[in-house]
Amino acid sequence: MIFTKSIKIKTKGECSILDISKYIEDAVSESKLNNGIITVFVTGSTAAISTIEYEEGLLDDFSKVLERIAPRDAYYKHEERWHDDNGHSHIRASLIGSSLTIPFINKEVMLGRWQQVILIELDTKPRDRNIIIQIMGE
Repeated sequence: MIFTKSIKIKTKGECSILDISKYIEDAVSESKLNNGIITVFVTGSTAAISTIEYEEGLLDDFSKVLERIAPRDAYYKHEERWHDDNGHSHIRASLIGSSLTIPFINKEVMLGRWQQVILIELDTKPRDRNIIIQIMGE
């Protein structure tokens, strides 16, 4: 059986990181499935899905590492083509990825004790994001 749920989330703009674990747990509960896999996918090319220990220091560290990997003020050809300021946002999103797969067993999402699922906004302005949670199982 397949269960699909779409959720809308407003972000605050570049490097806002939101814990979306509760949405996933709620979807598993709604699905009435006991065991299977969950795919979490964000539409758009300037946002990403990942896991992290959701604590203030690490969230700050994460943003700083992204700045070192794909600096905002570096030159990006993308910005010449579209006359925007988010070339670094696209690079960061591509490196992190737009989806995640998580198993669940006996209706329990198999995340580690300190592991939360996050939505990372990488665009330079706030966005309305669409997250698709698709659950396959029995």
